[in-house]
Amino acid sequence: MDQQRDDQDSLQPVLPVRLITRIMQGMLALALLYTLYFAKTLLVPIVVALLLTLLLIPAVNFFHRYHIPRAVSAILLLCLMAVPFTLLGMELAGPVQKWAQRLPELSATFTQQIDTMTSAWSASPEDEEEDASRAFFSRLFGGDDVEAEPEEDSNAVTERITQGGVELMIYMLAATPIFLAQLVTCLTLTIFLLVFGARLFDSAIRYLPQVTDKSSAHGLIDNLERELSRYILTVSVINALLGLSTAGALWLIGVEDALLWGVLVGLLNFAPYVGMFIGLSLLSLAGLAQYGFVPFAMVPALVYFVINGIEAQFVTPMVLGRHMRLNPLVLMIWLIIWAWLWGVVGVLLAVPLLVCIKLAASQLNVPGHWIRIIETRA
Repeated sequence: MDQQRDDQDSLQPVLPVRLITRIMQGMLALALLYTLYFAKTLLVPIVVALLLTLLLIPAVNFFHRYHIPRAVSAILLLCLMAVPFTLLGMELAGPVQKWAQRLPELSATFTQQIDTMTSAWSASPEDEEEDASRAFFSRLFGGDDVEAEPEEDSNAVTERITQGGVELMIYMLAATPIFLAQLVTCLTLTIFLLVFGARLFDSAIRYLPQVTDKSSAHGLIDNLERELSRYILTVSVINALLGLSTAGALWLIGVEDALLWGVLVGLLNFAPYVGMFIGLSLLSLAGLAQYGFVPFAMVPALVYFVINGIEAQFVTPMVLGRHMRLNPLVLMIWLIIWAWLWGVVGVLLAVPLLVCIKLAASQLNVPGHWIRIIETRA
């Protein structure tokens, strides 16, 4: 009896400790979430720099084996990456400016077309007969003609749409200095990580007492760098080929600014599902702007849908295999969270981050049930 009482007394403090532990873990998760939200200006260039470092570190290590300094190879590789992106940006500056200027006009045109179609569909013969009979009886008894119902002033709608376009352009101009500062920070940090990161990891493995098996730690970091670099490079190549294929197909059917739409769908493909819907919406609007409200206006979106379907169903699963096995529900929740945290940049970085976390967890021997949950088939 006394022994049972002692056992119960020993079990009583355990529950409050577990409860406090759970509460502390929840508070830590919330603190991490809001830190990511409020520190996005600082963290975005760091995350992009880490992804660029993982992409370029195998090439830097390769050149280092042939006694080429890391600083030289890092700067050379970044310059080789910057040249095509700079030329592409110069090529797309004109189309982007043209569409930005046409945005208020196109918005007003689409609004008028939708109002016209809605009015045509909502008008019925019974309503027209009722209006005619009402006007007849009004004239018969000497009354004035029936006053027309006040219609919404289309100029006010156009002014509101134009004001929205101007506000968008002002926002983009205001965000340009921040973007340039983040770009410089990202490139500088990437160079420092490529030059000094490997030696820093070696020193940490060598001198930290927590790392007992030095050779296994070196092998783990090498495998992690290789797997993550292979994934980022493969996804980047697939998305670039998707953008080029879409741009070429759109150019063949005569779509204006096909290169611009190809670049956009290539970037949007970093965000599965969401990127496809945004790309379809953009190409539908582009088709309506060029061809008007005719069936052929949906052809650009249909072409992109076919190419994206081939890529998503055959090319990416065949090339990446298990690396891209992600549950759609987990992926969508992850995209929503990062869209709330970092906006458009968060949507583009969400899937690479999730795959990198999954690969790192598998290499670090994290309990396998978490990985199996993420990889659950639809």
